[in-house]
Amino acid sequence: MKKPLNSSITRRNFLASGSALLALPWLESLNPLSASPALTKPPTRMIFCGVGYGFTENTFYPTQAGALDELTEGLSPLERHKKDFSIIKNLTNAGATDPHGGSTSYLTCANVTGTPGKRFHNSISCDLLAGKQLGRNQRYDSLVLASKEENAGGHGKGMSLAWNEAGKPVAGTRGPVELYARLFGQSDETPEERESRLSKKKSILDVVLSDAKALNGKVSPLDRDKLDEYFQSIREVELGLVKDAQWAEKPKPKTDRKAPEEGIEGEAEILLTYELIALALQAQQTSVVSYRQPVASVIKSMGMNYDPHALSHYGGSPTRTDANRLRDKKCTEMLGKFIDILKRTKEADGSSLFDHTLLSWGTNLRHGHMIKDVPAIVAGGGGRLKMGHSIVLPEEDTPLGNLWVTLLQQAGVQVDSLGSSTGILPELLA
Repeated sequence: MKKPLNSSITRRNFLASGSALLALPWLESLNPLSASPALTKPPTRMIFCGVGYGFTENTFYPTQAGALDELTEGLSPLERHKKDFSIIKNLTNAGATDPHGGSTSYLTCANVTGTPGKRFHNSISCDLLAGKQLGRNQRYDSLVLASKEENAGGHGKGMSLAWNEAGKPVAGTRGPVELYARLFGQSDETPEERESRLSKKKSILDVVLSDAKALNGKVSPLDRDKLDEYFQSIREVELGLVKDAQWAEKPKPKTDRKAPEEGIEGEAEILLTYELIALALQAQQTSVVSYRQPVASVIKSMGMNYDPHALSHYGGSPTRTDANRLRDKKCTEMLGKFIDILKRTKEADGSSLFDHTLLSWGTNLRHGHMIKDVPAIVAGGGGRLKMGHSIVLPEEDTPLGNLWVTLLQQAGVQVDSLGSSTGILPELLA
């Protein structure tokens, strides 16, 4: 029998109130996977890549609006794709106030500091928002990818680019070895073992919610906010378990690609991750991917011994400036190879994966400590977006959220706003 709520509240008492009962019925409001409509044509995909620390001001960014007839030094590795991407000027993330905060609000555009005196908070990132709609009939709503390196690499708080509906960071899959196992690893579990494992993980939400009503009257408003976030996180875990159960009987796809070896870092790690992203999208395991790319290990793999933060403060040092320019070109060289991969990966109808993908690639810093006018490169779009241009928005400090809302709507996601957004970017539409 469950004990009544004690008047003296402790964290142990609260957790103990629900720990005796772990079983919960599966949410019946979700249709079983077998009832989902078959995908009759290639779905629209979205990829969000965060690079970290910005680029060299005088050699990376275009200075004029118009067609990308001649690329800057930093963009020159994209020459073969210059008709297939655009770079956008005058975007600013109004929610970003800390240059060292990096990607914390990059995909949320939330005011993470809020009202003075309030604690840090975030909101859902656009990749997870897209995944809730585009990934409904796939094994994973979205794939959240993170770097193995401990150096924050200009990305700030959090472990990936993704934040859940409660504004909490999503850990993400770390590195290509872990990603390969998640995409293609075959389990030796028996159905009985799998059922037992899933049952043990079922949410205790129904049990603790009844106590929470009484608890809410005994805690401060700040603690009530924390409880709301806690319950939201449990709801998301519960929904994930429902989907795990639905897909449990369906084997993962097989691939001729051999499993990657441990120890791959830097440029090789990113290129291998790009390849695995394409395989995941081609196999329709998901339609949405976000990738917080490593930074420090890339610099190291280039044979340079620089801390990425120090390198971003290149001003006044010709040596650091030259190194930063080399790093710029390495980043866009890898992006060019990613586009190559997407173009040569074929769909069932003979079209390319690139034809059905909206790819965003950029960072929440322009350079140094400059958080205004952040770089934003968009590629693909299947003819829905204006490609091959340097797009200069008419208003300085146009909210970065306007870009995300534009891309989400073009992908078919039903959304009107995100964070500090004020609308869409008609200049980006074809």
